[in-house]
Amino acid sequence: MEQPFRFELEHVDRKTGARLGKLYTPHGVIQTPIYMPVGTQATVKAMLPRDLADIRAQIILSNTYHLYLRPGSKLVKEAGGLHSFMQWNRPILTDSGGFQVFSLAKINDIREDGVLFRSHIDGSKHLFTPESVMEIEQDLGADIAMCFDECAPASADHAYATKAMNRTHRWAERCQKAHTRPDQALFGIVQGCVYPDLRIESAKTLASMDFIGYGIGGLSVGEPKPVMYEMLETIMPYMPENKPRYLMGVGSPDCLLEGVLRGVDMFDCVLQTRAARNGLALTRHGRLMLRNKTFERDFSPIEAECDCYTCRHFTRAYIRHLIKADEILSAQLISIHNLRFSLKLMEDVRAAIAEDRYAEFAAELLERKLF
Repeated sequence: MEQPFRFELEHVDRKTGARLGKLYTPHGVIQTPIYMPVGTQATVKAMLPRDLADIRAQIILSNTYHLYLRPGSKLVKEAGGLHSFMQWNRPILTDSGGFQVFSLAKINDIREDGVLFRSHIDGSKHLFTPESVMEIEQDLGADIAMCFDECAPASADHAYATKAMNRTHRWAERCQKAHTRPDQALFGIVQGCVYPDLRIESAKTLASMDFIGYGIGGLSVGEPKPVMYEMLETIMPYMPENKPRYLMGVGSPDCLLEGVLRGVDMFDCVLQTRAARNGLALTRHGRLMLRNKTFERDFSPIEAECDCYTCRHFTRAYIRHLIKADEILSAQLISIHNLRFSLKLMEDVRAAIAEDRYAEFAAELLERKLF
């Protein structure tokens, strides 16, 4: 019987090592490298599922912590799982909630069995363990589930980072034992903070556990970008070549390009929709703050070369008017553009890799300082 998940590495750029691949899932094939829009609460903010399909989103991400607290994973399961609940018939990934437990919860108590925390919504107490998180993620029913891990802050000293990494490895073993859904892939998460020796140790340990794919966690949490790139370069020789590599929570245009340059296959980030709600548009020529007066009589699209619905129908002047009038449509229109911008960027990235010209492609765009 054919396995529901497999990753095919189709081509490696001869000059850079950037990777072109396909990840097969029960809800469709994901072409990598890929950017994944974030639908934290089972919705990508300001976007209808048909909008996401129109901009050619291949996979979206939802959040275990938030969906556990509201509406509850059992309710989602009763609704037929996330795909049915949110009316999205393409692949979905759920992160484990580990980052949110450590960053959002008002109080958390990290113990060997798990993390006791208070909800950021109402202050109620909850315990996340590797076993309970696996139960929640299996109830949610995404195509890809992430292991429960401890995400140490960038400021953690070596001793604490070591402790958190070792706990992450023990929790990964427990997640593997508790995870039983054959139609859901489980990814391990490499930790180790900003310490090369720990990153290498974590990559080796998790590689030996033979997960279907691997997240790279604990980066873009406050450390400078060059440090993040250094950590990626450090661990890649120890990451399995035949498994997808997912840089978690990273997705600004420059980081997408730099990450692919270092062998990353998957990315996610809330930047695209968060920026849109603040009037900021992403383009191949840099950022545009559309609420600025300079766009008051600018009757050109956000980006002339863009094929999204927003750029085909509306002007900068109209969108600025919506922003100034505090109309919800402004967030929707800029979100459509920003997400399509990122997805089209990755389509062009894949084409460049296939033709062994990714070095030149990335260098040209990075020189423009897109973000």
